[in-house]
Amino acid sequence: METVIILVFVFGYLAITLEHNIKIDKLIPALVMMAISWALISLGIDDFSQWFDSAKHNLMDNFGLLPHEEKMHLMEETLLHHLGKTAEILVFLLGAMTIVEIIDYFDGFSTIKNSVNFNSRKKLLWMFAILAFVLSAIIDNLTATIVLISILQKIVKDRSIRIWFAGLIIIAANAGGAWSPIGDVTTTMLWIGDKVSTGNLFIYLFIPSLLCMVVPTFIASMLKPFKGTLELQAADDKPKNKFSSTMLFLGLGAIVFVPVFKVITHLPPYVGMMLSLGVVAIFAEIYSNSKFAISTVTSDEHSSHASHSPVHYSLSKIELPSILFFLGILMAVAALESLGILFGFAGSLQETMPMLSTEPVGTSVSDLVVLLLGVGSAVIDNVPLVAASLGMFSQPLDDQLWHFIAYSAGTGGSMLIIGSAAGVVAMGMEKIDFFWYLKKISWLALVGFLAGAIAFIVMRGII
Repeated sequence: METVIILVFVFGYLAITLEHNIKIDKLIPALVMMAISWALISLGIDDFSQWFDSAKHNLMDNFGLLPHEEKMHLMEETLLHHLGKTAEILVFLLGAMTIVEIIDYFDGFSTIKNSVNFNSRKKLLWMFAILAFVLSAIIDNLTATIVLISILQKIVKDRSIRIWFAGLIIIAANAGGAWSPIGDVTTTMLWIGDKVSTGNLFIYLFIPSLLCMVVPTFIASMLKPFKGTLELQAADDKPKNKFSSTMLFLGLGAIVFVPVFKVITHLPPYVGMMLSLGVVAIFAEIYSNSKFAISTVTSDEHSSHASHSPVHYSLSKIELPSILFFLGILMAVAALESLGILFGFAGSLQETMPMLSTEPVGTSVSDLVVLLLGVGSAVIDNVPLVAASLGMFSQPLDDQLWHFIAYSAGTGGSMLIIGSAAGVVAMGMEKIDFFWYLKKISWLALVGFLAGAIAFIVMRGII
């Protein structure tokens, strides 16, 4: 039965990658493979000899000895656990996207758009790469990608050029998220699990992460798509909204507040995002009423927005297929994780590399395993792979191995567009083709990944 479930995942994965060839939206195979995988688990629950307890992050070797009713109960609890964790991401994503749309409702991004008084493609590339690197460390790579691609869409007119910028934003956002404990979900897992501390994470990973962003950006700046000047979006004829700058800074400030709220309260990030959304929505409603009450003159802006509150209008603009795609892909990966398949892979590594458990950390064998983990995070998903590493290794807090895992899992996902949350959301927002990304961007991500990995290994010997 495990083989059948793996085949369902493989075929579903292929259908997602071949979206443009088979003319079926990637959302559909993601939801289908999720539902079929869990249905097969339920129907064949008595055939499985092991089960991964997600709450305790370990394998239950005695699962095969349990009675059928207890197995079914455990499966339902696991499904509910994964649904809860996935819902945290989806609600967080909904909040971030709604705030971005509210900013756009008040034409807030025109403030940034108007400040871009140059049309050099190279300068624009470096501006977005640096912004992505810094913002992702503060507000996390997923939210940074949403914000920056929203701004990019307001600046760059030609989509064929815009997707090149989006590809480099993905690389820079994932690189920036690796050196911050709140910048990437896997780094947060290691931080919450007392494997890394904030100070040492910065000391060991800032330079490797910076190189992971700078090297591919530098190479890309010499490629044809980033040479010459760019045709910027034409200026809007409609009068400037007097609240645009206020809503831009309020919205971005509310998003930046989310990690602060998490550190203070120790609550999941989606709670802070809902608070931020509520505060932004209050000001949006107040400013919206003020805007329409000031004058009785009817304008195009008035007629398009008058029948909607800013929040309702913004919610209607959210890319819901991307949200459901997240649900499908994350729950499908959760099915593989629940069966302990990833931990089986970890056990195979330990058997084929017997030195792994006795060799000192920092040796070539350990480095190879962690690098493979980075490559694997691009193909499958970095969250279950980091969960597997928590079971593979037992090194203490701030061991250099954990820092290397944080780097590899955080940046390795850039090598495929569906290898990271930032890539998936960019894929949805710009309708980027899987094979276009594989051909044009993946090699840049690989070069950056290796440059940062080499820098980490060199720094490890010095510090």
